Amino acid sequence: MSAQQLSKNKVSKSEMETFNKKTSAYLFTYFSGNGKDKEAIRFAISKDGYNFSALNNNMPVISSAQISATGGVRDPHILRGADGKTFYMVATDMNTSKNGWGPTYAMVLLKSKDLVNWTSHVVNIPQSFPELSAVSKVWAPQTIYDKEKGKYMIYWSMSFGDGPIKLYYSYANSDFSRLETNPKQLFFSPDNSTCLDGDIIFKDGNYHLFFKATGQHPGIKQAVSNKLTEGYVLQDKRLEQTDKEVEGSGMYKLNNSDTWILMYDLYSSGKYQFTKTKDLEHFTLIDEEVTMNFHPRHGTVMPITAKEAKKLESKWGNEKNGTGSPNSK
Repeated sequence: MSAQQLSKNKVSKSEMETFNKKTSAYLFTYFSGNGKDKEAIRFAISKDGYNFSALNNNMPVISSAQISATGGVRDPHILRGADGKTFYMVATDMNTSKNGWGPTYAMVLLKSKDLVNWTSHVVNIPQSFPELSAVSKVWAPQTIYDKEKGKYMIYWSMSFGDGPIKLYYSYANSDFSRLETNPKQLFFSPDNSTCLDGDIIFKDGNYHLFFKATGQHPGIKQAVSNKLTEGYVLQDKRLEQTDKEVEGSGMYKLNNSDTWILMYDLYSSGKYQFTKTKDLEHFTLIDEEVTMNFHPRHGTVMPITAKEAKKLESKWGNEKNGTGSPNSK
């Protein structure tokens, strides 16, 4: 990439701050479970970040058969681009009703200008990088904009054979259709145990990597670095407010607020849990404040504008019936 192209890709901090002040609603993208028709991208809308209503009657908004190699997608992550008007979504290419739990080899990259119409590409890791032919799991990809490089970095959980799952990263090409750099390990667990479901946010000059840790002290943990791709130091403290098994943590910031929401999937008990924090260290359970008329699995929330919310509701309708708490069945 030339210096001119790199400069064109970069967006000033003031531009992004100006745009962020316009967001007044939230888009929750998720899948709903294991097996046929459930492993697909679904959308929900919230006006306050606490009360969510499913779009399209909790049915898929994008056909998994049309975008994936396996016919199923899980763990969708959505990101607003640095220009404020392009959207990037990534998901695990996985169909458990067809292939069980693995091996899995690919992720799906999607791009949109309006949140309604999406282009998509399948990235098969062993095909794209023959030196990684022994890969056995490619799970839970996410995207973040690298301000220094002016590129989008994709990071995901990956394992080889029966080895531990680790967090890796690579950079997407300019049209978000493939990975153009060799995958490298992003975080190194002190005990070399499995780490998965990474989620990175930037706050106060540091990158905060949230993930599911295993080993002797399992749970949602965070590691912190002042660099995006290296130097993460584990903060060895469980952040989830439950003693049940959890995965798929995701962070989002409330609009025009200094409050962050940490949510995660209580996959073994069919529930979702929400907590809030201002310092990323102390988390308070807020399940009684949150309602959803659907049961999500591993998803992400992105702030959107009122205009964008209206466009989504116009396209897919907004199911308002049957609202319940995230822990209700």
